[in-house]
Amino acid sequence: MLEGTQLFFSKLIGTVAVILVISAFAGSTELLNRFIDKKMNWKFALIIGILGGLFGVYGNISGVDFNGAVISVRDIGPMISGFMGGPIGGVLAGVIAGVHRLTMGGLTAQACVVATCAIGLCCGLLGRFLPQVIKKPCWAFLIGAAMEVLHLGVVLLMVRPFETAWGIVRQIALPFVLVNAVGLTLMIGIAAYTDKQRQYALERNRLRSELEIANVIQHSLLPTLDETYPGRSEIDVAASMEAAKEVGGDFYDVFFLDGSRIVFLIGDVSGKGVPAALFMASAKTVLQNCIRDIPSLSAAVETANSVLCKKNEADMFVTAWVGVLHLQTGALTYLSAGHNPPVLLHGGRAALLPAKNGFVLAGMEGAHYKEQEAQLQPGDALFLYTDGVTEATAASEELFGDERLLLALQSAGDCGAQQMLDVVKDAVDAFVQDNDQFDDITMLCCKRKETAED
Repeated sequence: MLEGTQLFFSKLIGTVAVILVISAFAGSTELLNRFIDKKMNWKFALIIGILGGLFGVYGNISGVDFNGAVISVRDIGPMISGFMGGPIGGVLAGVIAGVHRLTMGGLTAQACVVATCAIGLCCGLLGRFLPQVIKKPCWAFLIGAAMEVLHLGVVLLMVRPFETAWGIVRQIALPFVLVNAVGLTLMIGIAAYTDKQRQYALERNRLRSELEIANVIQHSLLPTLDETYPGRSEIDVAASMEAAKEVGGDFYDVFFLDGSRIVFLIGDVSGKGVPAALFMASAKTVLQNCIRDIPSLSAAVETANSVLCKKNEADMFVTAWVGVLHLQTGALTYLSAGHNPPVLLHGGRAALLPAKNGFVLAGMEGAHYKEQEAQLQPGDALFLYTDGVTEATAASEELFGDERLLLALQSAGDCGAQQMLDVVKDAVDAFVQDNDQFDDITMLCCKRKETAED
């Protein structure tokens, strides 16, 4: 009897192993999703029922003949189909596996048909009314064991003489119940795992889609600089923003105060991703409104800082550089709130514009900012940037730095604003090579043109 039990165990475990491999493969692919719309319950139930029935047929074929009874794991198919496809799926799988078992003949053939169909129906009802229970491993094992006890009970009721039925049940009960229960538990685990991975994939795709939309929205908040805007013959303006992630915290702005004065603004929010992007939108709007409404540039930035401090539940901050250029005279009034100093290109030479740096915005209420002045001659250019440019890092962990930035701009010569951006970007890319970009890279260039009046 011991040798027979070991034989049953080894054969049944081998069959379960094959079924688990097939299940894992099917669950890891998108083949089923292409043909199954879970909103169409009847279609889903039919396909699941057929698959479960085929599992049951394989269980029959690989089973062990014992005194006219085929000892197999066929019931796992109807059980899984019932859990996933409801009563329709479970009964269909039971009928397919049962009819095939009937064609094999033997003392327990008719009893197995009834038992297999009954198991499919019971598991279908459980799947319909208690779906969360069957996903728990302990309950899956107990349900699997109960279904096999039901199967053995049907055999005892239907097979005659009773002594023969009892002799069969007594010898096969332990491996039959245990292996089927363990096999069902493992298949439930595989199904739950693959479903969870599929849900994770769907969530990732949803988030990726939302971030792509957020990226489009973020760029739409920035002014489009071309021939139509700012649309003045006195200046040539270009800008670019390249986020390290889908969305970033850098921003720039260009807008008119009146017919003769134009504002250039660049900023860098602490952090990255969605929180930085949201704070960036708020900071840009607050700064623009304050600069438009308050005549004094320093007072406008101080007011903006006060507003941002009060709305700063996330404890973020932003560095910013603001300049107001008089288009006719080239007079530049500017201030810096903890931001990188711009580069002034004059007479073929590039130099950092002197700056009395104030405290970062949204970092401390009551901070004061000092205005400074400079002059842009015809042909001069002002290059604004965020620290993503100078802190771009090569594989050797060396930073791009201020000196390389100045050399790159000087090498650009007397070219347009967009060409200057391209020269700097090419220099950064050549320096960094294949190293990952860890920070947003934003650049804004304004060049005062030489006119006939000059």
